[in-house]
Amino acid sequence: MSDIPRRAVTRSAKLAGLPLGVAGRATLGLGKRIGGRPAEVVAAELQARTAEQLFQVLGQLKGGAMKMGQALSVFEAALPEEVAAPYRAALTKLQEAAPPLPATTVHAVLAKELGAGWRELFTAFDDTPAAAASIGQVHRAVWSDGRLVAVKIQYPGAGPALLGDLRQLGRLARMFSSLTPGLDVKPLIAELEKRVAEELDYRLEATSQAAFAAAYDGDDEITVPAVVAGSERVLVTEWIEGKPLSHVIAHGTQEERDRASLLLARFLFSGPVLAGLLHADPHPGNFRLLPDGRLGVIDFGAVDRLPDGAPEPIGRIARLALDGQAEAVLQALRDEGFVKPTIDVDAQALLDYLDPLLEPVRANEFRFDRPWLRHQALRLGDPRSPAAQLGRQLNLPPSYLLIHRVTMGTIGVLCQLGGRADYRSEMERWQPGFAVPQLG
Repeated sequence: MSDIPRRAVTRSAKLAGLPLGVAGRATLGLGKRIGGRPAEVVAAELQARTAEQLFQVLGQLKGGAMKMGQALSVFEAALPEEVAAPYRAALTKLQEAAPPLPATTVHAVLAKELGAGWRELFTAFDDTPAAAASIGQVHRAVWSDGRLVAVKIQYPGAGPALLGDLRQLGRLARMFSSLTPGLDVKPLIAELEKRVAEELDYRLEATSQAAFAAAYDGDDEITVPAVVAGSERVLVTEWIEGKPLSHVIAHGTQEERDRASLLLARFLFSGPVLAGLLHADPHPGNFRLLPDGRLGVIDFGAVDRLPDGAPEPIGRIARLALDGQAEAVLQALRDEGFVKPTIDVDAQALLDYLDPLLEPVRANEFRFDRPWLRHQALRLGDPRSPAAQLGRQLNLPPSYLLIHRVTMGTIGVLCQLGGRADYRSEMERWQPGFAVPQLG
């Protein structure tokens, strides 16, 4: 057996073996209940052990595991902290251990994608990568017309490995459902597979980036680098200099934090309106605070196509919740598929679950910070809390998958920035359905 098929069999065996472990732990849990231990304690232990094994196995899968881990962050967000922590640790180690492609491999990819005379397209090309992406790496170069450019090169084999992992995950839908009972997993994984297949094609990314660049052309506050050239596995765009938000998070002044926070929120709210697209990878490394105060945005591999803007129910449900209309909120969430017909949820309890999450848009100014995020994580993640128990009964419709990822990811970045801004006004300006009067 060749090395590549052997690795594929090993990956499949690791994934396929997960349900056996679940069955064994379920039997053990039944024995403990018979022995007199409280059912809720046994259930929490079983859930934690199941998730830990799942996350450890996923963390061991090379190739597409990093991108898959990002895509599956929705599942992590639905789980208690003590359950999700091993998964995050495994992915962090995997990302840190990823070695750069050797120059010979880089040159071979460029020759295949841009032609044997690829060197003639550049006046200079740095073989040392300037940055690593989830499924590729970025090189700094000078285009033939003198423009400084970024050249993104996809790791050979990343696509088949990632898609293979997602197809295997589709067979584990029942296991995910045991972790989050209200979640309809099969269509969610199908949607993930579709989105990731698009992300692997850099020609689609070029089209998305060009649309964003045109939408924000001449904007005084947000800039998107132009697309220069590209193929299925290589993308060349203009290079932009600026301070990554990761640097602002670590060393930025309060003024820089406030500015970055406002512009990040504005970009993500305005994208669906101006470009018909939502940037779906709000990682700090994908944003730059430029010397002139503008926000530079890169990496458009993950986008959500929203030609009519962000879904109107998002704004309407938020407005109903702020107005305290519990029954209307529950009905709207049922209509959108967040609460499945078979799930019985108390309307007031659901409103109490959502209410603290709307604090950032309740007033005209709010400061995201780590203590606020830790408080929400504890409230929603403690398996003993009513909020966590209710949250596990909710469903995530596939059409809201990327919107959910962007929302959760953006909140995380904003809390790291610790910036104060008027998020309510941004939502009123850009989000359909959020028609509430300004507070005096």
